[in-house]
Amino acid sequence: MSLKEQYWRYSLVAIILLLGILIFFQILPFFSGILGAMTIYILLRNQMLYLTEKKRMKRSIMAILLLCETILCFLIPLSIVVWVFVNKLQAINLDPHSLIAPVEHVAELIREKVGYDLLSKGNIDTILAALPKVGQFLMGSISSFTINVVVLLFVLYFMLIGGRDMEEYVSDILPFNKRNKKNILHEFNMIVKSNAIGIPLLAVIQGAVATLGYFIFGAPSPVLWGFLSCFATIIPIVGTALIWAPLALYMGMTGHWGMAIGLAVYALVVISNVDNLVRFMLQKKMADTHPLITIFGVVIGLSLFGFMGVIFGPLLLSIFVFCVNIFKVEYLEGEVRTRPKIYKP
Repeated sequence: MSLKEQYWRYSLVAIILLLGILIFFQILPFFSGILGAMTIYILLRNQMLYLTEKKRMKRSIMAILLLCETILCFLIPLSIVVWVFVNKLQAINLDPHSLIAPVEHVAELIREKVGYDLLSKGNIDTILAALPKVGQFLMGSISSFTINVVVLLFVLYFMLIGGRDMEEYVSDILPFNKRNKKNILHEFNMIVKSNAIGIPLLAVIQGAVATLGYFIFGAPSPVLWGFLSCFATIIPIVGTALIWAPLALYMGMTGHWGMAIGLAVYALVVISNVDNLVRFMLQKKMADTHPLITIFGVVIGLSLFGFMGVIFGPLLLSIFVFCVNIFKVEYLEGEVRTRPKIYKP
């Protein structure tokens, strides 16, 4: 290769990198929508291929039809959740003392039992002053969510239109040989499906089981706490314990120790085992991801991608481990091993 050809090649690489970094930072506010479109595309891909390749349906019409399916099955339920959350937030902004009153009650109980003032008057006033700022932040997040939903639908439409041509283009630019391309795309597909289906399913099941327990043991506002338990399932390690443990403690401190102990036992025996059972079934049916990759992937993903990090955090970590294994086998050992360390040629 001549010096001029080397100059052209490396200059082109430098231009691609610089423009890519610039574009990346500009589209960062819409990244959740793009990742959401990728997730839903993987879930709808087989439907699209069946309708367009086997049934010979027009691609643009099928793309619109699948967009409608996305809106009905995913966006409308999610919007209802956001609407309920906004109503709750508005109620808190109108009457902040309704939120702080239970905390004050718990603080008073602690002061009576152990003589320690958990919340002084000054601390409570500080919390009340901070609530409007928290409300503004959350409302801004809701506005960002709305924009990303529009981006999701827009990007998803063109991904469905692109279909196999888009997939072949992405496959061609991956820096792997043919065998490793196939394996890493398979890994990508399995992990996204596992998390996109498994996490909402686990949240709904655990939330329902937790809500049942809150009703049985007489917890205050059982539907609200059950609703919060659904979202707590995505938090690594602690999960729903972040909700039921303080709730059981509050019930005990208000004099209902029997019910509080019953709720704690129910949560440890039933809710936790439901979590383990559902995860075990999903691992057998879908991606058998190591628990450490899931835990640390969620932690990393939430900070990088927001809510979509629940799906793409473990994926990012899995691909990192996969690439390290490829490097180890191809360049350090000079041989290829079977999965889970690397795929056999």
